[in-house]
Amino acid sequence: MKLYQIVLKDIMRRKRRVLYAALGVVIGTMTVVGVLTIAFAGENRIYGQLEKYGANLTIIPAINRIDTKVGNLSLGTLSIGENYIPESYLPKIREIADGEIRTALNIKDNEPISIIAPKLYVNAEVRGISLVVTGIQSQDELSIKTWWQVREGEFLKADNQAVVGALTAELLKLKVGDEIPLNSSVVVVSGILGETGSSEDYQVMVPLATLQKIYNKEGLISSVDIRALCNACPVELIALALNQNIPDIKAVAVKQIANTEMDLVQKVNRLMLSLSGITLVIGVFGVVNTMMTSVHERTRDIGIMRAVGASRWQIIQVFMYEALVIGVIGGVLGYLAGTLLAYGIGPLIFESASISYIPQFIPLSLGVSVAVAAVATVYPALRATRIRISEAFRSL
Repeated sequence: MKLYQIVLKDIMRRKRRVLYAALGVVIGTMTVVGVLTIAFAGENRIYGQLEKYGANLTIIPAINRIDTKVGNLSLGTLSIGENYIPESYLPKIREIADGEIRTALNIKDNEPISIIAPKLYVNAEVRGISLVVTGIQSQDELSIKTWWQVREGEFLKADNQAVVGALTAELLKLKVGDEIPLNSSVVVVSGILGETGSSEDYQVMVPLATLQKIYNKEGLISSVDIRALCNACPVELIALALNQNIPDIKAVAVKQIANTEMDLVQKVNRLMLSLSGITLVIGVFGVVNTMMTSVHERTRDIGIMRAVGASRWQIIQVFMYEALVIGVIGGVLGYLAGTLLAYGIGPLIFESASISYIPQFIPLSLGVSVAVAAVATVYPALRATRIRISEAFRSL
């Protein structure tokens, strides 16, 4: 009879003991799979929330700055003036940004990865009050600033329309359908934004091409916002490449956003992995305890094997085969239990997180469980090899 057949017969004879040993592995593996599944869902939720922060890279002209204001209220400075960024730079900007992302993350797909949102800022006077009129490409701007909500009316759909910030509408007493004179042209208010708490509350937004035409700025833009649509995009490398390859611009990584993204994800991962590690250690001790009990119960069997000529290595193999079976059982049950655990407590940790089973964790679950069972079996197996034949017969 072959050694593995002896092990299988012994396992069938000691089903309860094997299940007890597998239980420790199941608990450890369940925690690892559950924690990683929750971390994966939480990470996706965090990135989804951080997408609302807006651009993580801004390009401005390497020029002077001017003050912006509404009436006598100063809103700080903007990089506008006689020097602008040529609109013809936009394809090159996209090529560099997407190229850096593909290189850093080894992406083969040629689809656009980043959102490019150009803007043109112009100081204008409306109803006797100075304010900033911003030319935007509506779809790109909405893709970056997903928190924008139109409080009244609708967003830009025609070339002669304008959307005004909440405080601008209040200050100028503007309503949907009102006309705003700009230079020698007129635009119609199509919508009023809800209050955002940012500079957009004080602005009037019109289509980029319309503003360029009204103020004879065709082919010119004041700044470009870039939002990289990937996790861990190398925004600082993108900024460096843009500064080196495109003249007369200054690309600035919005480090607060990029660092916030990475810090949050790293903290979540560190916490989850620490919890997993602690549980695995507890699982190892549980398996060691169960296997040591098994060694004491099988003293007679081990002595008989030694008496008929079994080597120490063969004794170790018996326990390692048993560890393999325990590991496989623990891995399968641990994956199922861990996935159920994630479904149960995941939404409590990350509210509204979308939990789903991850098939890629099945090999990980099996690998972890077999490794835990094998490590936990080493000491009991070595103890078993030290059992003397005389001690075994005294236990009869």
